[in-house]
Amino acid sequence: MKDYKSIVIIGAVIIILILVVVGLEWLKRLESPAASAVPYDIVTTIKGDAGTSRAFTWYTGDPDAAGRLEIVKGEKTSFTTGGVRKVKADSASLKTDIGKRGVHKAEATGLEPGTTYTYRVGSGVEGAWSTAAVFTTAENGNDSVTFINVTDSQGAATADFKLWGNTLDKAIKTFPQASFIMHNGDLTENPEDTAGWDEFFGNVQTWIAEIPLMPVTGNHDEVEGVADNFTSHFNLPENGAKDSIDGTSYSFDYGPIHVTVLNTESNLKKQSEWLEEDLAGTDKQWKIVAMHRPAYGGNTYKKVEDWTEIFDEYEVDLVLQGHNHEYSRSYPLLDGNIVPEGENPVGTERGTVYVVTNAAGAKFNEQKEEQFYHSVHFQNNKQMFAGITVTGETLTYQAYDVDGVMKDEFVLKH
Repeated sequence: MKDYKSIVIIGAVIIILILVVVGLEWLKRLESPAASAVPYDIVTTIKGDAGTSRAFTWYTGDPDAAGRLEIVKGEKTSFTTGGVRKVKADSASLKTDIGKRGVHKAEATGLEPGTTYTYRVGSGVEGAWSTAAVFTTAENGNDSVTFINVTDSQGAATADFKLWGNTLDKAIKTFPQASFIMHNGDLTENPEDTAGWDEFFGNVQTWIAEIPLMPVTGNHDEVEGVADNFTSHFNLPENGAKDSIDGTSYSFDYGPIHVTVLNTESNLKKQSEWLEEDLAGTDKQWKIVAMHRPAYGGNTYKKVEDWTEIFDEYEVDLVLQGHNHEYSRSYPLLDGNIVPEGENPVGTERGTVYVVTNAAGAKFNEQKEEQFYHSVHFQNNKQMFAGITVTGETLTYQAYDVDGVMKDEFVLKH
């Protein structure tokens, strides 16, 4: 009996100690809100003119934390000297599977083209600032630009996202001059899994705090018409299709390129109308579309046939796709047919090339059946990425596996 009483007493003491520790942690949070106001999941994007503006998004554990952006011209410049611009963020709270979180979005405008800036984000409270990061705005009149294309990082576990991080590391080292990163969708496996989003951003935080990450909505990003977790993480152009979820269709320019981002998950008809207006309204020499489900990949997505007709009409050069988790590249296509080699000289309709750059994460699918439009089609079961470089009249596309081996290359000319 005495032994039983001793066990009860010891158990009670342990419970009390646990409650004390939890209570002290709770009090600590109350007394020091800066501890949970420290920014994380920081990402920069292009929202307006790439030469004169830059947008930012970040999360905080404190849903009520304020949001501030501080930016100063120069590299690794102090924020205590003169010339620091201060921008108040639009802040809101988002209910997640681990409680409410703060979502903060800010945009710096009126910047100088071709200029390096240093910035940090936070609540304005000492100890709650991010590490300083550096970016450079686009140069005026520059007819040369390189960007990186990846797709389907789609992680579910920590190990999956480490593979994604390794892929982007290799991509940046291969194309260090990249001005932005285009991700073709399915960033995580489960959009309601907050830990997955934190792993997605955490494994590439150094890069995406400085190089714009422009996302496409995939079927794992928007589910049954809901994309709150996806859209909350990005500050994107507000020029998309009517009745589309904000941030799931949009377009932007960088140098000689016009990029149109489409959402294959909802509002397809309204996007068709917007797509035509968007492509008709650009004067950029090179037109590139990014979307998730492929019009022409390992298989075709019949629901976007209207889009391919518009691509033909406005002479879209390249369509970047995802979803199939294999590598495929089409011949130049026009009206659903291959444009024969030698019949696409400068000044005539050249057709559109459609690419799926395998996957940047852990998941690979079996290679699908060969299709008439396939120029290159394989499954190597390795993470892949591509670099696209436009210089004047030439677009060069190079696809690599994560080991640094080039697996495909082609050139388009105007």
